[in-house]
Amino acid sequence: MAKDKKGKSEGKKAKIAEKKQKQEKKGVKKEKVKNSKANDSDAEDVDLDAVLAEYAKKQEQFLKVTESPCDPPRSRASSTLIASPTNDNELFLFGGEYFNGALATFFNDLYVYLINRDEWRLITSPNTPLPRSGHAWCRGGNAGGIYLFGGEFSSPKQGTFYHYNDFWRCEPSTREWTRLETKGKSPPARSGHRMTYYKNYIILFGGFQDTSQQTKYLADLWLYDTQNFVWHDPMLPLATQKPDARSSFTFLPHESGAVLYGGYSRVKSTVTGKQTKGGGQAQRNVLKPLVHQDCFFLRITQPAAEAPPNSPPTVRWERRKKPANAPNPPRAGATMAHHRGRGIMFGGVHDVEESEEGIDSEFFNGLFAWNIERNRYFPLSLRKPRTNQRKPQETRSGRRGRGQANEDELLRNLAALQTGKSLADADEMDVEKTTGDTDEKQLPAKEVLQEFPHVRFNAQLTVQDDVLYIYGGTFEKGDREMTFDEMYAIDLDKLDGVKQIFHREPDNWLGSDDEDSEEEDGSDEDDEDEDEDEEDEEGDIKMSDEKPLHTESTRKSKRKDKVVAPGDEANEMASIPSTFDDTPDDATSATSPDDSFPHPRPFESRRDFFQRTGNEWQEALMASLRWKGIQPETLSVKEIKTRAFEMSEEKWWDCREEVTALEDEQEAAGIGEVVTLADRAEASGGVGRRR
Repeated sequence: MAKDKKGKSEGKKAKIAEKKQKQEKKGVKKEKVKNSKANDSDAEDVDLDAVLAEYAKKQEQFLKVTESPCDPPRSRASSTLIASPTNDNELFLFGGEYFNGALATFFNDLYVYLINRDEWRLITSPNTPLPRSGHAWCRGGNAGGIYLFGGEFSSPKQGTFYHYNDFWRCEPSTREWTRLETKGKSPPARSGHRMTYYKNYIILFGGFQDTSQQTKYLADLWLYDTQNFVWHDPMLPLATQKPDARSSFTFLPHESGAVLYGGYSRVKSTVTGKQTKGGGQAQRNVLKPLVHQDCFFLRITQPAAEAPPNSPPTVRWERRKKPANAPNPPRAGATMAHHRGRGIMFGGVHDVEESEEGIDSEFFNGLFAWNIERNRYFPLSLRKPRTNQRKPQETRSGRRGRGQANEDELLRNLAALQTGKSLADADEMDVEKTTGDTDEKQLPAKEVLQEFPHVRFNAQLTVQDDVLYIYGGTFEKGDREMTFDEMYAIDLDKLDGVKQIFHREPDNWLGSDDEDSEEEDGSDEDDEDEDEDEEDEEGDIKMSDEKPLHTESTRKSKRKDKVVAPGDEANEMASIPSTFDDTPDDATSATSPDDSFPHPRPFESRRDFFQRTGNEWQEALMASLRWKGIQPETLSVKEIKTRAFEMSEEKWWDCREEVTALEDEQEAAGIGEVVTLADRAEASGGVGRRR
């Protein structure tokens, strides 16, 4: 037995030494990549505050709200589109982002589409919110206006990003933005959430937060009182069911509250891996995508008249049955707009996992109506145009005919008087009838299609005056991503065709399917497999240490269920230098205690700080011990972790004053935690975020 133990310990030491040599080689390789791509790293990918400061400086140039005619907005994803609550001829479009395969561009422009004139207007204002995507807005109910919360922003190469927690009100008539400073606590930063309204309340639910460790889906409910300017975090009955954490769901208003359907999240699941050397099977935790199909009704009861001022309303989640005749297969990215007590749903995508290298996706362009009261879906289809339409009769009899003749005679007499001719010549004059809106009459005819727009997901929908408007959306083919640059209108009463408001060909995709780094990727995967084997032998199951089935996408434009191949995005993110963290690229290269150590970030607790940088602190500790002539192998794993945590805790307290100042600055700007995706390349599995 003693020999076996000794043999095992020597084998482990040999493995550790071999592993260190590989890590040193990888460190040298990373340094070469870093130096060779110094020009590509882009300084603007370094400091988000500097990028946003430049935006703020541009905003200061606008001294007042201006409105000018313009071309339709350039293509974008994860924007928001809403029908004006005060004018039946206006639509509002704000924000979004565009990713061309190489760089991401975020927008904070506000557009107004004048329906009766077929004209776009660009609104500039000194108070416009900062650029963002994945935000949510809704009508203000009894309070009027449009309310906006949250969203996210990233550097052009998406190496770093953060979520917003600011709250805004836009006045549709004046186009003026106002940032709302609320009393007491308010919802934390997030994106991918949804908002709707009920009487004098704004309702917010769900979404997600990205940290340097994981993507956290939210299930918190918030109500904003538009009369008392305060957020309520209502207490829910303990015995009732409530929706699980999710994002990208449907949230529609109801006369007694709100209705929630569907959504997307990732859930933990334990899978059985390959067989270990001891004869057993290894287990590991993975995050699997889940497209929700459940339905909940949020019942809201306003506080009684005798209740104290600013009392929160009483709320209760009521689980409903799964909607009947729901679209099959279940799909993510199917957006929905509210129309006369029903939801109008369009598009979506269904992912079928084929292997760890990729997936097969099916995209849709079906149109459905969800009757909220009956809780049933009905497919909507376009009606075929009539082939044998009756020719209009030249003369009509009856009361309507006489009324039409009298109107024509009156118009001819008026035209004769305006031209100076006698009334006797009025019968010979041709009169052009007007509808009372000369602007609409002069509009050029739009092309009407007899089929629904191209398949897509995450299209922006809104309904104004019984007409559904479809803007943008995304489609994917292989590794290429196409953001549609077009807008359509469908009359929901007639369903007689799809009017094309504008259409432009999408921009060229600048991304490429690079296969040059396959050999390096393979070596990294081999190292990860060895790490996994060692952990399986010890019986540990850790989310952050196991090889993920899929890696998180670096494209931060809110696709929530696209599964990508393992290793591809991780290697891409590992090549992006992070200036929010002073950690060396290869912690094992530390040879003296004077090397730089990781720094805590704003809003990061001591535990989170160590969870993010624990490996660096352990390597720094072992280097420090060797510097002092002490062999780290003489200490147990627990002692090393304990001492490493103490070192990180001391660093956390030393930087507390500086970090607190940064937290205050970010809170003033409505910014949540800043995240560097390079730190998450090996720390989180899961899926991409475009759906």
